Amino acid sequence: MHELLLEIGLEEMPARFVLQSETQLKERVTTFLNEARITFDTIESFSTPRRLAVLVTGMSERQTDLEETLKGPAKRIAQDEDGNWTKAAQGFARGKGLTTDDLFLQEEKGVEYIFATRKESGQETATLLPGLKQIVEAMSFPKNMRWSTQSLRYMRPIRWMIALLDDQVIPFEVADVATGRTSRGHRFLGQDITILRPNAYVEALAGEHVIASYEQRRQLIEEQIQQLSEQEGFEVPIDPALLEEVTNLVEYPTALFGAFDEAYLELPEEVLITTMKEHQRYFPVKKDGTLLHYFVTVRNGNATHIENVARGNEKVIRARLADAQFFYEEDKKADIDAQAARLDKIVFHEKLGTTGEKVRRVREMALQLAERFNADSTKVERAGTIYKFDLVSQMVYEFTELQGMMGERYANMKGEDVEVAAAIREHYLPRFAGDESPSTPTGTVLAVLDKMDSVGGFFGVGMIPSGSADPYALRRQAQGIVQILSDRQIEMTLSELIDFVVSAQLKAGLYQADAETVKAAMEDFFNQRLKFRLSEKGYRHDVIEAALDPKLTVEANEKRASMLEQATQQPTFKKTVEQLSRVLNISKKAETVVAVNPALFENDAERDLHEQIEQLIPKVEAAVQASDYDQAIQVLESSVPAITAYFDGTMIMADDEAVRTNRLSEMKRFATAIEQVARFNALTLV
Repeated sequence: MHELLLEIGLEEMPARFVLQSETQLKERVTTFLNEARITFDTIESFSTPRRLAVLVTGMSERQTDLEETLKGPAKRIAQDEDGNWTKAAQGFARGKGLTTDDLFLQEEKGVEYIFATRKESGQETATLLPGLKQIVEAMSFPKNMRWSTQSLRYMRPIRWMIALLDDQVIPFEVADVATGRTSRGHRFLGQDITILRPNAYVEALAGEHVIASYEQRRQLIEEQIQQLSEQEGFEVPIDPALLEEVTNLVEYPTALFGAFDEAYLELPEEVLITTMKEHQRYFPVKKDGTLLHYFVTVRNGNATHIENVARGNEKVIRARLADAQFFYEEDKKADIDAQAARLDKIVFHEKLGTTGEKVRRVREMALQLAERFNADSTKVERAGTIYKFDLVSQMVYEFTELQGMMGERYANMKGEDVEVAAAIREHYLPRFAGDESPSTPTGTVLAVLDKMDSVGGFFGVGMIPSGSADPYALRRQAQGIVQILSDRQIEMTLSELIDFVVSAQLKAGLYQADAETVKAAMEDFFNQRLKFRLSEKGYRHDVIEAALDPKLTVEANEKRASMLEQATQQPTFKKTVEQLSRVLNISKKAETVVAVNPALFENDAERDLHEQIEQLIPKVEAAVQASDYDQAIQVLESSVPAITAYFDGTMIMADDEAVRTNRLSEMKRFATAIEQVARFNALTLV
């Protein structure tokens, strides 16, 4: 059995890309081995800021032999009347690397086809592994660069590569870097090291102050922070995202702590925490929930001269906090309305005007919809005027992560209404998946319309997200809108909201495209976001398709999906779906819809179903109006026997045109009622 080691050595990678790149390399190597029919026992992946690696154990000596049965054209095409192989059969054989002598006939579902069995002996594993070169070259990253005279685009320049099969180097070259057996230790504490066999990799790196396992480094950092906490008697809340980033910044972690002047604790806590976490990658320190004038950081190295390292970090944070204190004091002197007026000098986007213009658009739209969002128009008008004023503050200019939060604080300091101040922060919510929605009506209406203005504006000038490209985070903003409408149970559909915003932006002269085209693109875009939300809640794909109706509120769509998901668990529901689907499917053939004339009925089944429909429609409408979809389902289920009898005894597509039109109109009328509950013919039940 073989062992394989592949290591790609790079300049320091951005921390946020390390783990996903490690996972990608492991997946690519796994796929390569599976497709090459090379079996193996385990595959481990490793990463540090300077390397990505995989270690495979228990690899087979050879590929598994291949034997597959290939299906060709039907006999009537493959053989002529005399039993000779036709050009179609000859072409099939030639295309598979075989001859007509390898062909044979076999029946499948009552039809004879030609088949062939292809056998291929497995090659030795060693002869296939130079193909790992394509894996290295095919790695994709969120951001790439070129270096020297290389045409290869990569996250960072490749500096060394190891490719070992047992004790032998697998020869290939990428970007003028040839594979070998030499790796590099810690940039300052280690040296180059020769890896003799793959299973020596982890231990050899550890000897040169490199801990190759992300999980081991993360665990070590957590343990060291815990030890510091116990020694010094304080608490260190560990932010998982910050821990991941710090783990991917170091190869040999050593935790330490430092202090800053207690006078800086007078700054707002969010300023202190943002300065430490976002700018310095420090862990803030607390005791009994109160922020202390200490911080914990992680050194990429050992404990030698750790006191000097602590002093250096203290010097850096001191300068940062001195700047923050100056910005804070200057901002407190500023007038909110004067700052809001300066938004006209900030370009939101060259095709969409200034931030000041955006604010005025959103304010006017918010005032028109205030009542729909149960918001006070006076508060909406004030908040809509100043909700982005902190963008021109010195604090937010330096610490953009604090936008909204500083605005709320400054507004409260200046005596603004509490809900108005909260709306300044809340209009950014939700900032990310899993974040909270705005809690106030004013914040809710501004959050929805500020995001809608961005989505509609960019769609209107043709800047629509495509593939993975979404530079203005329109998917996240649209997802936020869907979440808010659901969480706050806003009685406004996505279609209504889109119509409203498109109309307002059209009047503002923003669009370069036809309004109907923009509207259609936005509706499709938001439908995809709604589908994503329902999928995240765990609903099946066919349930989502059956429940989705953009003419309903987000809450109603979620209730419909919940109702269908539960109903599909009932054993009798399959019969209900089958019969309701028959109505929906046949109703599509109704080209002309007329008032149903009972005088044209020809049997009791028609009369019975007609009576059922007469009684059913108002009950369904009432249940839907009350958002009681469980009741609506029960009403529809009660009609199943009548539907079954109707289809068993009635030819809908009758020769008599009047009878046929009458029956199709009945089906269309019934289908309209059914579709108020769900599109049952989209469900797939076994």
